[in-house]
Amino acid sequence: MMAQKSGRIVAVTGNEAVAEALRQINPDVSAAYPITPATDIMQRFTGFVSDGKVKTEMILVESEHSAMSGCIGAAAAGGRVMTATSSQGLALMWEELFIASGTRLPIVMALVNRALSAPLNIHGDHSDGMGARDCGWIQLWSENAQEAYDNTIQAFRIAEHMDIRLPIMVCLDGFIISHSIERIEYIDDDAVSKLVGEYKQLNPLLDLEHPVSYGPLILPDYYMEYRKAHAEVMSKVPGIVLDVAKDFEKISGRKYGLFEEYRLDDAEIGLVILNSAAGTSKDVIDSFREKGIKAGLLKPRLFRPFPYDEIGNALKHLKAICVLDRADAFGGSYGPLFIDIAASLYPHKNGPVLINKIYGLGGRDYMPSHAELVLNELVEIVKTGKVKMIKEYIAVRE
Repeated sequence: MMAQKSGRIVAVTGNEAVAEALRQINPDVSAAYPITPATDIMQRFTGFVSDGKVKTEMILVESEHSAMSGCIGAAAAGGRVMTATSSQGLALMWEELFIASGTRLPIVMALVNRALSAPLNIHGDHSDGMGARDCGWIQLWSENAQEAYDNTIQAFRIAEHMDIRLPIMVCLDGFIISHSIERIEYIDDDAVSKLVGEYKQLNPLLDLEHPVSYGPLILPDYYMEYRKAHAEVMSKVPGIVLDVAKDFEKISGRKYGLFEEYRLDDAEIGLVILNSAAGTSKDVIDSFREKGIKAGLLKPRLFRPFPYDEIGNALKHLKAICVLDRADAFGGSYGPLFIDIAASLYPHKNGPVLINKIYGLGGRDYMPSHAELVLNELVEIVKTGKVKMIKEYIAVRE
């Protein structure tokens, strides 16, 4: 069956695209506090509220901690809820992130990835999202504004699925995606509304005929069982992500998976990289292919829960891989993405050689020359069998 594409083509920023997706979904409640570079999402959305284009109850609060608290209360009450934040804002929400996931509240949050302070830096890297990777939230990552828009729409269907009911964050790179203008294909409002569907309440606090209690105290006799149940719910997420992607493809013509494989089938060397830098890397992959070098790329989309088996099987045939991290794990030896990729390949005894590069911290540009440098190093590793250094910072002043 051919996909039925509908909508219009526009030139907008990533933030504007996410705001448009939120307008089309028309959530019940949003609580938010501004922070660069995510401010523009909620600023545009509050404009939709003021102009009567959505029926959302907009709650303006005094901090990001309060924003997530407001979202938690509204979701527990029985509403469809969303917000947006970045960097220090997400860090200030830390306590509330666990409460949102632990109480199974399907809040959708746009996370515009930005470096964490100190020193203060307002530009894009992945420190914030990586710091929150084990908070029990689903994470979808976006290469460009189109994917940020598409992921936001799909996020509501995923989070609100009755077998999951977990919060989800949609990640997009600060400034590189959030403030850059791109060509976007919007989907018609009716098609988005039909895909997302009516919100289904589950144990809402405001259902006075069926009273419930949230936030119980659990002592050692049941806390581990509760956490195990959370993990079991997480294990269902990849299947739901793929099911939603199939439905989304029918209305958009755009196909999504747990990750994207670019020229990977017959590749001997490869890169693993998240978000906007994947686009730059693909161009360099093409140039190496023209030289007869079998290079490929894997770009994770679903980062939490991490699809270890699927990614391991996709990469196991390569001879050498570089995992590029736009975040560092101080004292953890390697970047967070590298650690997950290494774990995914651990069962494959004859798997590829792995190296790790830290790049782009604090908004430092990732250039085609950096991808070329890394791919040439992989070529040398395959040729000689020798690795000079497993972890290294690239494009850094000595």
